[in-house]
Amino acid sequence: MSLFIENLRKIHLAEWEATPSAQEAISWLTDLIHFLFPGTHLPKVTSYKGLLKKNQIDLENILLSYLNPTQFDIENIGREFYNSIEEIYSNLRLDAKKIYEFDPAATSINEVIVSYPGFYSIAVYRIANKLVRLNVPVLPRILSEYAHRNTGTDIHPAATIGVPFMIDHSTGIVIGATAIIGNNVSIYQGVTLGALQVAKELAETKRHPTVEDNVIIYARTTILGGRTVIGRNSIIGGSVFLTKSVEPYSNVFNTHQLRITPSEKV
Repeated sequence: MSLFIENLRKIHLAEWEATPSAQEAISWLTDLIHFLFPGTHLPKVTSYKGLLKKNQIDLENILLSYLNPTQFDIENIGREFYNSIEEIYSNLRLDAKKIYEFDPAATSINEVIVSYPGFYSIAVYRIANKLVRLNVPVLPRILSEYAHRNTGTDIHPAATIGVPFMIDHSTGIVIGATAIIGNNVSIYQGVTLGALQVAKELAETKRHPTVEDNVIIYARTTILGGRTVIGRNSIIGGSVFLTKSVEPYSNVFNTHQLRITPSEKV
């Protein structure tokens, strides 16, 4: 056992790479989402500015814990991120409004915001994506994987997703890193926007589909390939498997026929 421990220590020393604390990252994310959408607990009006400033300091401390300040302008990253908070909030309000308008079971936009896992996964994506665009490593993936575990929706933070965006039911959705999704797109449970093949040498290649504006993709559909484009204003039905592009204004449905025969009477 002592030899194993010593070898493990040597491996750790050789392979160690600074990473942010997952606990601190999730705490920061939770505080930020509660600031934007406080639910049942409204902070005092006089404390809003202070709460946001504290959240900014927390982010900068997380970045300082694992990034080299000679290589990353941490203060500028914090400033740029929080300069975008109004845009993130406005986009998320539009996302919530679209979910409410599409879902007959939703009774209010507030219900969508406080209880819908699809909205939560979009909220975390928009926060993590801004960090990606500021070239922040590791932290965005910690946030997106936390949302993945809690919602069943796996959105890579580097994906490009327009506004508004609707996820219904949330479970089993996968959106790859190089996927591009336009404005006013709706996706249902079990949809995958994935790659045709997985190989490390394709890391810098567009591997995932492009979905243009005003597209609806229904449950359990799989769309693969970086050259695959779903044209604007198209409807992709449930359980469809696509590896080639679809022209705008297309309706694509699975033609598998279900056969039902009566059972014998007992």
